[in-house]
Amino acid sequence: MDNWRDSAACRTVDPDLFFPIGSTGPAVLQIQEAKAVCAGCPVRDACLNWALDTGQSVGVWGGTSEAERRALARRRSRRRSQDTPV
Repeated sequence: MDNWRDSAACRTVDPDLFFPIGSTGPAVLQIQEAKAVCAGCPVRDACLNWALDTGQSVGVWGGTSEAERRALARRRSRRRSQDTPV
């Protein structure tokens, strides 16, 4: 797929939905709404991989929050360091 964004479920949604301000109160609801858009997206995995590969530290990408991506990135980094011969 040349450009996964062309098939993204979010392409017709206001981008502000995916960039909540804060992490409590209304922001929690906004994150849940953004994740709901991602839930049925045909390119969710491509989006998440792109976000991890490019270090996207803000917003909802591939159905994950900022904190969830940080945890995934740490696990990914640990796996890579374990797979690298010394």
